[in-house]
Amino acid sequence: MELDTRQLSDIKRNSEYLRHGTDVDTLKKSIESIGLINPLTINKDNELLAGSRRFQAVTELGWKEVDVHVVDRDLLQQELISIDENLVREPLNRLELEKCLNRGREIYEQLNPNAIKIDVSNESLNPENKLKEKEQEKVDNDSFAAITSEKTGLSKSVIKSAIKRDELAADSVKKARSQGELNASQTNEIIQLNKELQEKVLPLIADKTVKEAKQIIKAVKQGGIEAAIQENENFVPLPKEYTLLKSPIKRVNKNLSRILVEGLKYDGPEKEQINKELFQLKDNLVNYFKMLEED
Repeated sequence: MELDTRQLSDIKRNSEYLRHGTDVDTLKKSIESIGLINPLTINKDNELLAGSRRFQAVTELGWKEVDVHVVDRDLLQQELISIDENLVREPLNRLELEKCLNRGREIYEQLNPNAIKIDVSNESLNPENKLKEKEQEKVDNDSFAAITSEKTGLSKSVIKSAIKRDELAADSVKKARSQGELNASQTNEIIQLNKELQEKVLPLIADKTVKEAKQIIKAVKQGGIEAAIQENENFVPLPKEYTLLKSPIKRVNKNLSRILVEGLKYDGPEKEQINKELFQLKDNLVNYFKMLEED
């Protein structure tokens, strides 16, 4: 790697991993104050590999030339440099992160054939194999998940799950996620199926809870798509309002039980507001059970 300077107009931004149009106001202030500490990284053809936000910042500041690190690496190593920059710099959205992690894994494992490989199959692990996998993760220091965990702070298991979602999810599943119709947990269930089945099952689980999605996927595995359709028809839809109540109700009951068992009393400034809310809760519960009696 050699340090040099380049005219900004000569630097090409061809890499798909470069991020354009992000907010660089804070970065510009830093550069104005102390200069560009970390040069851009380019290849021998003046193609930008790392430093897209720095490029944008100095361009907006009116710079004509900039310091650069010029690397002479093969194409896969150049791509890995761009991916690595993406993973440790400005936060990516979930799908961008998963794509970068998966492509980074492919390149890393190709360049390091003796490193531990990440399993990207869609087979479900039984409890015994899950335990073995966790034990292996503890001593794993050279897989892509291990080195990326050190750089990003993400756990190895989170990285592996993200890689699997990108590798195994059908395009329609990724599109549904990008539109907010599926979350990561639902996706973890549907990618247990092959991509053709995912296309067919997606409409059945898009509006389901993770628990319901698990039941539908289980039905597909046992009896095919017809069994999944039947399972879906048997569901009694849970209104959104009830879904939102489930976790808070558990927490309220748990904390009230602790207060009553331990005889905890509070006479501070928030006592009046807390009691007001509890009396409202009491009235709502009385009316709720009256409604059930009328059914």
